[in-house]
Amino acid sequence: MAKSSTKKTVAKSKKQLISAASYQFLTNYINNPSPVGFETSGQKIWLEYLTKYVDTTYTDAYGTAVGVINPNAPFKVVIEAHADEISWFVNYINDQGLIYLKRNGGVDHQIAPSMRVYIHGKKGPVKAVFGWPAIHTRLSNPEQKEPQPKVDNLTLDCGARSKKEVEALGIHIGAVVTYQEGIDELANDFIIGRAFDNRVGGFMIAEVARLLKENKKKLPFGLYIVNAVQEEIGLRGAEMIARRIKPNIAIITDVTHDTHTPMINKAIEGDIECGKGPSLAYAPAIHNKLLAIVENTAKAKKIPVQFRTLSRSTGTDTDSFAYANDGCPSVLISMPLRYMHTTVEMIHKKDIVDTIQLMYETLLVLTPKTNLSYL
Repeated sequence: MAKSSTKKTVAKSKKQLISAASYQFLTNYINNPSPVGFETSGQKIWLEYLTKYVDTTYTDAYGTAVGVINPNAPFKVVIEAHADEISWFVNYINDQGLIYLKRNGGVDHQIAPSMRVYIHGKKGPVKAVFGWPAIHTRLSNPEQKEPQPKVDNLTLDCGARSKKEVEALGIHIGAVVTYQEGIDELANDFIIGRAFDNRVGGFMIAEVARLLKENKKKLPFGLYIVNAVQEEIGLRGAEMIARRIKPNIAIITDVTHDTHTPMINKAIEGDIECGKGPSLAYAPAIHNKLLAIVENTAKAKKIPVQFRTLSRSTGTDTDSFAYANDGCPSVLISMPLRYMHTTVEMIHKKDIVDTIQLMYETLLVLTPKTNLSYL
């Protein structure tokens, strides 16, 4: 009896927050590998979902995907996320068939030991594991300092016992490696997965387009829904597409740190918590008047928001849009997230819903006549 009641509660909660169809898209999108520089398969999933809600779509030379509503409008507004996830590159294969790696983006070497991965070789994905010496052997000599995981002492074991056997599986220098872990649900509407940074952003901007279409909203400008590549290695995709679109306004969404976990200094990172709404940032790249519009929209629509400050740069695609061309008024709306750049990045469903709603309502306020002049 109790088990049946629990199932009903979970189903009701999911229905209230995110529709079944939308949640299935999110699940497929998160579980699909989309490493830096190899985002194509994820972009196909995203475009397939988005296409029915926009007037046209296109991609650029490096795979940034764009959906456009009102493509002929002279005034252009961007809502943007990034599509790539951190990963590894195969760098060296030794004679015993063990594989050494290089980072592809800011992947965390400390979480790697015992992780299961896919090596994306020329014959398709190959399963492998990050091996690590057993604790018995590490502690067998009390005078020897216990080794710590580093890029140069981590190896992948795919079951091959020679370099020739590794290569026979289609594994080659330059093959990209991703973790196997996918999306899962925890208690109280929390969900975990790898690559919520920032494919949850791609999900949210697609949902904004869906709401506009289903609610039959007519915008007085062209809306460009942008899912950019290569953010994790220097905001490169956003840099390219900003020059191409030349937007008048940009609304960027990414993730930010939930600071209510151990070993995070709130005096440095601020006070942000999952489940309490999207985070708005103050920073030189953030346009103050555009930020005020977003904040006032949140107040008017009773959408909870949190605030943090950033320094010389936001570290997000906001920087690429803000400083592109002749300058573009830009704002950053961030999703609180725990355990960034791990396989158990944790977010709250209500924050997803609130962030989607805040972007949607802000778009309904903006017009080509919105005054964003400082002087």
